[in-house]
Amino acid sequence: MFERKSQRLLPRRLFALRFARCAAAAAALVTLSLAIGMLGYHEIERLHWVDAFLNASMIMAGMGPVDTMKTESGKLFAGVYALYCGLALITTAAILLTPLLHRFLHRFHMEEK
Repeated sequence: MFERKSQRLLPRRLFALRFARCAAAAAALVTLSLAIGMLGYHEIERLHWVDAFLNASMIMAGMGPVDTMKTESGKLFAGVYALYCGLALITTAAILLTPLLHRFLHRFHMEEK
């Protein structure tokens, strides 16, 4: 997917397409994660969809849940979902930063011909 140091720097148009693909993958991961959280809060804690969205998005943002969990299964879900969101945040940042960092490092490590 990425060019080697013996290859030329990718043109800006193609780099923009590469970055757009990575941004789309990151957006898909965030959307899927939010959907998982909403579904879990809706089904396990019986929260309305808007409240489930609020709780899931607040946990994804690192601020914690808004509503108090009433059941043990809801508390377990909230804990596991919070751990998952931490990993999803790191993964999303890596997906977005990889093409930028690669281009930056590739520019300085290209072999001269």
